[in-house]
Amino acid sequence: MDTKATTVDLFMRRIARYPLLAAEEERELARRWRDERDEEAIDKLVGSHLRLVVKIARGSLGYGLPLADLIAEGSVGLMQAAEKFDPEMGNRFSTYATWWIRAAIGQYVMHNAHIVRVGTTAAQKKLFFNLRALKAKHGDLGADGVTAEVAKKIATQLGVSLADVYSMDGRIGRSDQSLNAPLGADGSTTFEDSLVDESQDPEGYALEADEMSRRRAMIPGALSRLNPRERDILTQRHLTEDKPTLETLSEKYGVSRERIRQIEAAAMKKFRQAMLHTAN
Repeated sequence: MDTKATTVDLFMRRIARYPLLAAEEERELARRWRDERDEEAIDKLVGSHLRLVVKIARGSLGYGLPLADLIAEGSVGLMQAAEKFDPEMGNRFSTYATWWIRAAIGQYVMHNAHIVRVGTTAAQKKLFFNLRALKAKHGDLGADGVTAEVAKKIATQLGVSLADVYSMDGRIGRSDQSLNAPLGADGSTTFEDSLVDESQDPEGYALEADEMSRRRAMIPGALSRLNPRERDILTQRHLTEDKPTLETLSEKYGVSRERIRQIEAAAMKKFRQAMLHTAN
């Protein structure tokens, strides 16, 4: 018996034990975990959303990775979501958890998909994750590779070169199969089912998280380009949760509110230029 299939079967049986939760039940369980570290509460909260993990994992089956591995990574994302979820914000946990699950699975796909060594730029990663869906959108599902017309459209849409499109299509195409070919041991899912819907792109969230991490790493260097007063005003006005008023800062520095506004605007301009310079 296939080990991966057995793992998935066990996981699906575990899911069946957990009922769906009403909104107030979610919030109560989240509070119990946050305030009391109640293990039973976190088990119920996470367990009731394992169905969401499976749904999102199935959406990434087209990259040649085992469903069991995708589910495992998505479950890690679900646990991270449960740890950070604030029940007082009024959002359903599933809405919040979706981002974390998609990000975890997307990161795993980027680092482990065997069909291509993902490029270093965000545009190349986006091409990797969206090429199949865009070809399908343009009706280009032939076995002979992407057509010139469709390749031009994809290159323009994603901001990559034609050479990148042809190269990526060639690599992905080496593992292409019939759209009706079954995926998984039970044969209940076909390759066509796994095509990524452009409006529901889990990898896009991972790319966004990747880009945000890169930008956060650039912030200290950009701030170092500012003088101490500019750095303090910009940090307090834009990089802290409790943003002070212009009046508060004008009293601190002994200048008018308008002068604080001018300093803030000039500092922001210098900061953006420094970020752009670092990025390039």
